[in-house]
Amino acid sequence: MSEKIAIGGDHAGFAYKQQLIDRLEKKGYEVKDFGPYTDASVDYPDYVHPLCEAVESGEFRLGVILCGSGNGVAITANKHQAIRAAICWNEELAELARQHNDANLISIPSRFVSFELTEKMVLRFLTTEFEGGRHARRVNKIPC
Repeated sequence: MSEKIAIGGDHAGFAYKQQLIDRLEKKGYEVKDFGPYTDASVDYPDYVHPLCEAVESGEFRLGVILCGSGNGVAITANKHQAIRAAICWNEELAELARQHNDANLISIPSRFVSFELTEKMVLRFLTTEFEGGRHARRVNKIPC
């Protein structure tokens, strides 16, 4: 069984989202698109909250959120107690977000990074495991 990935965002991330879905499915991931489904202007919380609820429920272990700056979707996602969304703009940050912070969502600033870099960051994020140990102690202190 392939790993299930949640993906969503806003209109600024729409084009990258569509390309990522295609690339991830070709690599064997099962991807659920939480929207938006066009590049028309939308309110990102309408898509990010349902995605986060699906990750919190355990339906998905990891997810990808995209918007122009990566900030709006990450701020929204991090309102959820069991979500740790990390804004990443290079591969090392994507890896460290998983290794040290057990991030379960990667937030992509689509107006500031290329699609090629986006794909590399997402794949690094999806294939990196949490190290645990001293990092687990810190992650366990995050929820309010």
